[in-house]
Amino acid sequence: MKRDTRLQALINGIVTEYSTKRGLELPESFEYELAVTKDPTHGDYASNVAFRLAKWAKSRPNLIADELVLLLEGEPKRAVETGIERVEVAGGGFINFYMSKGSLAQVLLEAHRQQDKYGQSDFGKDRRVLVEFVSANPTGPLTIAHGRQAAVGDALARILEATGHLTRREYYLNDAGRQMNLLGASLFARYEELMTGSPVPLPEDGYQGAYLADIAREMAAEKKDTLLREPRPNALEFCRLYAAEEIMKGIRKDLEAIQCRFDTYFSESTLYREEDVEKALKTIEKAGFLYENDGALWFRSTAFGDDKDRVVRKSTGEYTYLAPDIAYHRQKFDRGFNQLINFWGPDHHGYIPRLKAACQALGHDAEQLQVRIVQLTTLYRKGQPVRMSTRAGEFVTLRELIDEVGADATRFFFCMRRIESHLDFDLDLAKQKSQENPVYYLQYAHARIASLLKFSTR
Repeated sequence: MKRDTRLQALINGIVTEYSTKRGLELPESFEYELAVTKDPTHGDYASNVAFRLAKWAKSRPNLIADELVLLLEGEPKRAVETGIERVEVAGGGFINFYMSKGSLAQVLLEAHRQQDKYGQSDFGKDRRVLVEFVSANPTGPLTIAHGRQAAVGDALARILEATGHLTRREYYLNDAGRQMNLLGASLFARYEELMTGSPVPLPEDGYQGAYLADIAREMAAEKKDTLLREPRPNALEFCRLYAAEEIMKGIRKDLEAIQCRFDTYFSESTLYREEDVEKALKTIEKAGFLYENDGALWFRSTAFGDDKDRVVRKSTGEYTYLAPDIAYHRQKFDRGFNQLINFWGPDHHGYIPRLKAACQALGHDAEQLQVRIVQLTTLYRKGQPVRMSTRAGEFVTLRELIDEVGADATRFFFCMRRIESHLDFDLDLAKQKSQENPVYYLQYAHARIASLLKFSTR
C-alpha cells in the first residue's frame, strides 16, 4: 500500500536518526511491525518499533517512543506529506498514527486510478516460486477439505504474482500406485455387475462411492460388454485410466467454479516413465545418504534432523511414498524454481521433516521448501454439525457446498480464518442477505461504490 510505504520510510528515517543520536549499531536484520489497528480509536496504524529498539537502547519502550515522537514532530513537513494528522504513545510504548481524512481519500483515488494494478510491486522480482496445492488423488470428487486448500493456495499465488514473483500453480496428480489400481478394480466390479446383472464383490479396501457407479454406467454405455472379453489386466488398466480421467474432469470443473486455476497438472506416472525416481535416489546415494539394511534401501534422514531414517525402497523392490516425492521435488528444483510452497492436510504434518531432509540431501537449503498445513473444516446448519452429502453419505463434496451457498461465499469463508485453525463454516450465515454475512456486506458495498462511480462519471 503506497501510503503505508511512505509511513514506513518516515519511521525508518526517525529510527536512523535516533540510533545515530544514541550511538547504536542496529543489525541489518532489525525489524518492527507497522500494522493497521483493529480499533480506530487507537489510530489508523500502530507500531511496536520502540519495543524492538529497547534491546539495543537499554531503555524502557515508553521512553524510547516519546523520543521517537519528538523526532517526528521535528519533521512536520514530512509528516504532513505522509498524511499524518497526529501521533500518540499508548500501551507502554506503542506508537499510534492518526492519518488525515484527506490522505485516506487520496488512497481511494489512487486505488481507483490504478484499478487492478493497485498494490502491486516488484518485491519478488527474479524469484521463481512453485505453489503446489490440492493435489487430491483422482479417486473421487473433491471434498470441502480440498476446497479450503484450493481457496488459500490460489489466494497466495495471486498475492505472490501481485508482488512480482514468477509464480506457477501446480496440481500433483497421484495417478500411479496401489490406490489407482484399487480404483480401476472397483470400477471394473461395478461395470461387471451392470453387464451380468449379478452382484460382484468389490476388492478389499475398494472404492464404494456412488459416484463410481455413475462412471460405470457411462463406461458401459460406451464400451458395451467388450471389456469382459479383454484379458483381465488389460480391462483393469482401461478402467483405471477411464476412472481417473472422468474424476479429473469433475475436479477441474469444481476448481473452475471457485476461480482456482492451475498452470500445470504434474503426473506422478511420468516420474517412473522418465526414470526420475532412480535418478533422484542415485543423487542422494552419491551424496552418501543411502544405505541398505535387511534387503531394503534406506534414506539417512537423521543426518538432517529427522527422528529416524526412512525406507525408500522395500525389500520387495516396491518404492515407498517417499521415493517418488523425493523425485518430484528434485524435478521442481531442476525446473529452475528456487522457492517451493506446498499446502498439505493435517494428516501429513509428520511428513514435513523427512521431505525437508530429502531436499537438503539433494543439495538445497531446507528453507527453500515451505510446507503449510491446512486444517479441516466442519459445516454447521442451525448451530449443529451437518453432513451435506447426497452421495450415499460418504463425504461432503466441494460441489455440494458450492451448490448450497454459491462460489463467492465458499471461497471467501475458506480464506476467512488462519489455515492453522480448524474452520467452522456456518451455512446459514453464508446465505444471509444481511450485514452479518461478510460476503454479502462486501458485495453490497461493491455495488454501492460501483453505482457512485457510475453516477460521478455522468
